[in-house]
Order: sequence, then structure tokens, then C-alpha cells
Amino acid sequence: MNTRRANPDSVPSATQGLSPRFTVEVKLPALVAKKPLPLLEQLREAIRMRHYSIRTEDVYVDWVRRFIVFNGKRHPRTLGAPEVAAFLTHLAVDRNVAPSTQNQAKSAILFLYRVVLNAQLPWLDEIVAAKAPRRLPVVLTAGEVGRLLQELNGTMGLLASLLYGTGMRVLEGLRLRVKDLGFERREIVVRDGKGGKDRITVLPENLILPLQQQLSRARALHDGDLAEGLGAVWLPHALDVKYPSAPRAWGWQWVFPSAVRSVDPRSGVTRRHHLNETSVQKAMALAARRARIDKPCSPHVLRHSFATHLLQSGYDIRTVQELLGHSDVSTTMIYTHVLNRGGRGVRSPLDQI
Repeated sequence: MNTRRANPDSVPSATQGLSPRFTVEVKLPALVAKKPLPLLEQLREAIRMRHYSIRTEDVYVDWVRRFIVFNGKRHPRTLGAPEVAAFLTHLAVDRNVAPSTQNQAKSAILFLYRVVLNAQLPWLDEIVAAKAPRRLPVVLTAGEVGRLLQELNGTMGLLASLLYGTGMRVLEGLRLRVKDLGFERREIVVRDGKGGKDRITVLPENLILPLQQQLSRARALHDGDLAEGLGAVWLPHALDVKYPSAPRAWGWQWVFPSAVRSVDPRSGVTRRHHLNETSVQKAMALAARRARIDKPCSPHVLRHSFATHLLQSGYDIRTVQELLGHSDVSTTMIYTHVLNRGGRGVRSPLDQI
């Protein structure tokens, strides 16, 4: 009987035991030591694993890079509370940044230590956050909104009207997909808003025809991309793997697609993204200048104006809260402080002289 004895370090075959005449040796592959990623790449991986937005990823990486350069390019493991405090003090005193900007830098640095470097150090909790003042939002009057919209035309005019008519944030408007427009129900579904929440807001009847015309232009771009073998749009949460045909489906396309294709910074895939928010901001700033509006006019001002004008029209604050997507009604209460009741309801003693 000619049998071979198996190596005790080998893995037995699935057929071992069926016949005593055959024994298969399977050697384990040698483990290859994986080269550790650079620190900033580790930071990016940690952020993506938690499904943070690409904007948060870029901001955190930028602040950590600035922190390292500020400390002579020393590794953060060799730094501690004095270096973090010195960097934040430099931002507040030398750079004169806003408290929110300083707190953003602090959050990025603490994320690096707690999550990436896994440094559970007592001094992390001793870093004091800057106190952000509570300021009233900038609100345009109805007349100022009308003058501003008159100075805008085309896609930018439609976008500005949509932001004012729905109360959406600028990125929420730019990230609208065709399937999110409900013309029959006169509503818009805002997907993955701030905090990852979905909500429903109103679709103004005055925008139904302009939006349908915008969809026709977007459809022409999409058909052209499909003819060239492209036309796949970015989908969240690996939906393109679960539904392979979804990226090219019309319902998933952007309502406001970009005129040019671009490279996805994470996947490296060339595709057509939505319009850039910087273009909307620049268009609004120029329109405000032409309309002779001296107030700061960013796209977010239209959201503030939407909420304030609804309250002025008599809508209850809970309705406004739901339309804006605020988790706490106290956030919506800020708009009650900018209503015109103070100036109109109180007579100044100077006018009584």
C-alpha cells in the first residue's frame, strides 16, 4: 500500500477521509506585509468609512495638513495639547478667523487623534471650543427678491427662483434628480439633506413649466452621453452595484447637469456631474450688484427669505420647520426675530416729539 503522509502544517483537502490512498497537500500562501498608508490617506479612509461627505473629507484633510505644516511638519503623534492650542490660537489671533472656522479646525484635529491615531488622551477633552455668537440671518424683502430674480435668467434664474420658492439649500437644489420632482402632487423630495435626512417641500406652480423645459434640456444632454457610450451618473451607497442599469436610467439623472464632464475625485471615473455651487454664488453676487442690493446676497439668503416671508404670511412655525428640515423648532425660531413686527408695531418716542 503506497500512501503519502500529509504535512502537519498543510491544509487537508475537502476529499480527505474518503479514500486512504490519496492525500493532497495545500500550502498556505505567504503573508505579504501591507505597506501602511500615508497619514492623510488614512484620514481619508476613516472619513469615507463613516460615509462623510466629500466636502467634509476635503476640509478635514486641509486642516490637518495646515496643522502639520504649522508645527514644522512633525508627525502628530509627537505633538500634544500645547501644539493644538497654539495652532487654534494662531487661527484666532493672527488669522482672525470666525469662531465657526476655528471650531471646524478643532473638529478635524480631534478626529485625527481620536479616530485615525486612536489616541485616547485626557488633553483632548480640555481643548476649549470657540464661542460662536448668535447672529440674525440676512433676509431680503419681497421687493429685493423680485429685483434680484429679474437680474438673473436662464438656468441660474431658475435655480435662484427654486431656492427662494422651496427653501432648499443650494446643494440640495443642485443635487435634485429627475425622480424627485413630483409635478402632480406639487412637491419636491429633498434627498440626503443636511444630517442625511430626507424631507418634502413645496413645488411652486410658477416653476412647473420652467422645470419641465429644464428637464428637456437635461434629457438632450443625457441622450447625447448615451449615444457616446456614457451617461452613467453617480449613485450613493453602491446602488450601481445592486442595480447595474440604474446609473443610466433617466430618473436618476441630475435636474441641473453640468455642461461639461468631469472626473470623480474618489473613483476616477469620468461622468457628468451637476452644476458647481460656485457658479451659482458668483451669478447671485453679480445679480445683486446690478440690482443695487447692498446686503450680502448668497444663495442661502434666499432660504432665509423663504422662511421669513412664510411666517409673515401667517404660516405656523411648525410648518416652516418641516419645510426647512430643522430637527429642532428652536432653530426655526431665529426667523421670528427678523419679522417686521418690531419696526411696524412700535412707535419710536422720537416720532412723538
